[in-house]
Amino acid sequence: MAAETSQTLDRGIRALRVLADSPEGVTVTDLAGRLEVNRTVAYRLVATLEQHGLVRRNDKGLLHLGMGLLALSGAVQPLLRDRAVPALRQLAETVGCTSHLTIADGDEAVALVVVEPSWTDYHVAYRVGSRHPVGQGAAGKAICLVREGDRQTPYAATTSELHSGAHGLAAPVRGVPGLEASVGVVTLGGPVDESVVAPRVVLAADEVALRLR
Repeated sequence: MAAETSQTLDRGIRALRVLADSPEGVTVTDLAGRLEVNRTVAYRLVATLEQHGLVRRNDKGLLHLGMGLLALSGAVQPLLRDRAVPALRQLAETVGCTSHLTIADGDEAVALVVVEPSWTDYHVAYRVGSRHPVGQGAAGKAICLVREGDRQTPYAATTSELHSGAHGLAAPVRGVPGLEASVGVVTLGGPVDESVVAPRVVLAADEVALRLR
């Protein structure tokens, strides 16, 4: 038996997704059409979301996401960091490469957590907040595996795709609703030994997923 759900809440969430996909803004009429509801229902949804700061109107009356979402997203990121660090720390120390948790932000991949190994003579300094197109680099390509529904390919590996001489290997974080992310490692010099490193990266990604469920 399907679980009972709230139609109003579902509409509100779908309204936020419409606005997230429409950075240019939409009118209430456009929103009603996309949600397949009448304008009265759309106005009520918008009014409620505005009261909570989740939706705002610009001076032309177009609807945009509100600043209230920043507080919600800001609470999620520390949770992701806290749950991911133990697995990333173990991965970095085991393989001797900089490890990272990367999440999707639209068409970009963003490094949310970075852990460097403590015992190596040198390693890649990978900045938290670094961005690159989601279709490039091992981390981004691993996220694309989730987006494409590819459950057969366990990881992605790249060489010199984002930076000359850099080798990356990343595995998708699967099974966490609403999260598009990957766990990976990056190093300079020779390519990583996939037969050794890949299973450890996949295991770390699975551990992060388990901690976030």
